This record gives sequence, C-alpha cells and structure tokens, in this order.
Amino acid sequence: MAEPAIALDDAAPLVTSLSALRAAENACRRCPLYANATQAVPGEGPRHAEMMLVGEQPGDKEDLAGKPFVGPAGRLLDRALEEAGVLRERVFVTNAVKHFKFEPRGKRRLHKKPNAFEIERCRWWLDLERAIVKPEITVALGATAARSLFGKPVTIGKVRGQPLKLPDGTSAWVTIHPSALLRIQDAEDKEREFRLFVADLRGAAALLRKQAA
Repeated sequence: MAEPAIALDDAAPLVTSLSALRAAENACRRCPLYANATQAVPGEGPRHAEMMLVGEQPGDKEDLAGKPFVGPAGRLLDRALEEAGVLRERVFVTNAVKHFKFEPRGKRRLHKKPNAFEIERCRWWLDLERAIVKPEITVALGATAARSLFGKPVTIGKVRGQPLKLPDGTSAWVTIHPSALLRIQDAEDKEREFRLFVADLRGAAALLRKQAA
C-alpha cells in the first residue's frame, strides 16, 4: 500500500515516509533551536505502532546520538515499560521538540525547558509523525508533550492516568516525564513515584487492549 503523501509547506516536497520526515526535520528552521543543537532527533519505532510515547525534547545524550530516550531518563523509561509489560520495540518513541535546548555550563550542556513558541513551532513535526504512524493511543510524558498534543497548557495532576481524546478522535493518556523521577532525592519517594509511573503505563496498555477487543 502506498504511503500517505503529506505536504510540509507550499514550497517543500511531500513527506511519504518516516525516513523522509527525518531528513525534513534535520532541515528545519522553524525556530532558532536548530542553530546550537548537534542534529534533530526524530522519533523511532515501528511504522504502524499502536502506541506512541511523546517526551519533551532530546537531552545531551540524545542530541549526540540522534536517537530519543537513550540517556538516563531513557533507561528509566525502559525499566518502567518492562515492568508495565510494554515492549519498547513495539512502541514509537518521540519528543514534542526535536532539537536539544540547553545552556552551557563549563563543559556541560544543561537542559533548558522549551518555551511556548518553540513547542508550537515544533508541533508541526509531531502532527506529521502521528499522521504517518497513526497510533491508536498517544502517551504524553510530561507537561510539554501534553501541551503539544492538545494545543494548550495541561495540568498533569488533573488528567494523569485518565483516558482522553485528541482532536483527531484517537486516545491520549497523560503521565509524568521519567526525568522527574531522576530529580527525586529520597529513595522511598522515588520508588513510590516510579511505581505510580509504571501503573500509568500499564493503564495506557490496558486501554489499548480494551479498544482492540
């Protein structure tokens, strides 16, 4: 079956595959973040994945590798997915913002949260990813991802772990970003919040199975 043809803009060629989308993302100049990042970090996963996980933006490790969720937060996400019974190789993993936003601190590059303008400008690419992959459920990992998906600010505490609908009629599920767990210092608090995160992912998987039944 032919891939769907999706126009980038009036002057750009049609995007008909994830590989073409990656090339287009790396040529993106829709906001200034491209100037300091190593490269765009496209989504990764099966072309017809039923579940899509959307994070905030690439971190330092992801920016260098060109792959999403390969740093500390990614390893924590992998562990949570495994405990939730979700195979990472069967989900499509991406970010709301495709370039790493940071501020230099000596030799280190410290993560800096994308602003509303950057989220909105990069929403274009997330919409295209979703149009190509067509996931049955999209899981927003954190407030930036939720804002990109819904087009407005979302309070995580009010919607976390609830089945929601996106404008295109597909299902959405909102939880925290795994990086939030890395910032918790107390071991008991960290373990408790990790268990809640696993429960959120398990709930998203259960909703997907219910929809498929």
